[in-house]
Amino acid sequence: MASRTSIFGNLLVLGIVGGGGWMVWNNATRDAAPPSAVRGAFSDAAQRVGYDPASRAPRAGALQAQALSIAPTGLAVPVDGIRPAQLVDTYTQSRAGGSRVHNAMDIMAPRGRPVVAVAPGTVEKLFYSKGGGGITVYVRSPDRRWTYYYAHLDAYAPGLREGQQVGRGTPLGTVGISGNSDPAGPHLHFAINRMAPGDKWYQGQPVNPYPLLAGQQAAR
Repeated sequence: MASRTSIFGNLLVLGIVGGGGWMVWNNATRDAAPPSAVRGAFSDAAQRVGYDPASRAPRAGALQAQALSIAPTGLAVPVDGIRPAQLVDTYTQSRAGGSRVHNAMDIMAPRGRPVVAVAPGTVEKLFYSKGGGGITVYVRSPDRRWTYYYAHLDAYAPGLREGQQVGRGTPLGTVGISGNSDPAGPHLHFAINRMAPGDKWYQGQPVNPYPLLAGQQAAR
C-alpha cells in the first residue's frame, strides 16, 4: 500500500500540473538551452504521475539517413546530407537578447531532413515545450560521461522512446522550427554536455561541438 507521503506527493504534483502544467509544456525555457534544474525536476515529477507532453509530440513517417557524414573524430554529423565543411561555429554567439552565450551550434537544413544520433547511447529524455527548444531529445553516452542534445525538431522518429538504445546514425527525428525557432530558418540546435557522476539530463557542462564535428579549430 502506498505511503501517505507518496500519495500526498502525487496529489500535489497532479494539482500543480492541473493548475499550471503550462510551466513544463508552454514556457519551460525561453531559449533552446536545457531547462533549469527546478523545471527539469518538475518535468520528471509530472511524468511520473502521467503528465508527459512529449508523448503527444508529432511523429514523423519512416526515416532513413541517405547521406550520412562522419567527422574525423568518428562522430556523425547530426543532420543527414550535411558535410563537416558546411558547419558553422555558432557556439559563442549571443542569445536571449545578449544575456547568455549560445553554448551550442545551429545546423541549417530544410524542414523534414532526418536528424540522427551522432554517437551510440541511450535516449534519456524526450522533452517537449511550446517555447524554448520545442521538440527535443537527450541521448546519454554508454559511459554516462556525455549528453547529446537535439532541439527544434519538427517531429520524433517513429517509435522513439526513453530508454531506447541508439547507434551512430540512428534517426531521432526531423529538422524543424518547433519552440522559439524562427520559421524562416529551420535548423537543428545541437549541444554536447560533459556530465559528472549523478548529473541529470538537464545538467552538465557545455562543450563546443564544432571542432568535434567539423574537424576545425573553434572560432575565437
